[in-house]
Amino acid sequence: MAIFARPRASIALARTLLWITFAWNVAEGIIAVFSGITASSVALVGFGLDSFIEVTAAGILLWRISLDEDDDRAEGRERVARGIIGATFLALAAYIVSQAAYGLATGSRAEESGIGLALAAVATIVMPVLGLAKLRNATRLSSRSLVAESKETLACSYLSATLFLGLGANLVAGWWWADVAAALAMVPWIVREGIEGLRGESCDDD
Repeated sequence: MAIFARPRASIALARTLLWITFAWNVAEGIIAVFSGITASSVALVGFGLDSFIEVTAAGILLWRISLDEDDDRAEGRERVARGIIGATFLALAAYIVSQAAYGLATGSRAEESGIGLALAAVATIVMPVLGLAKLRNATRLSSRSLVAESKETLACSYLSATLFLGLGANLVAGWWWADVAAALAMVPWIVREGIEGLRGESCDDD
């Protein structure tokens, strides 16, 4: 069943939710990276870089649903794009691990970041709501690629909560190592997404 044969309202909603995801992650990424660099927080910088990867994923899906389902180029281009995103996820995981190891080896401590903590708190609320809305609509459209992208948004809720706990522990209890722990806790999910992207598992055809 071609995506353009499905309810126009659901397609329009999918496009709107993807644009919201795109805009949110641009703002989130800028704030997280800037505040992370300022506070020397590996977790915040990693979270921000992940946001920019999510921007790319949302952009790909916006491009995907704008294509004619009969276009022979659609499947190949999506697979290549997902592969690039997968490689980027793995590069991000390598960055986080190397920076965390460097911080532990040198004793470098992240400073408290009220802005980062506020961002993580808001993201922990926003991401599940946005992800569930996208998942319901994607299921209605029977679109596997949109379902996969919505699950990425839901998974980001885990990253947001992890970041919030790490930054909160550093701010309230002075546990400087909590920032490194939060960063490393993100790695398994990031690696999984990277491998799935390279295999093309998250970009099944509609």
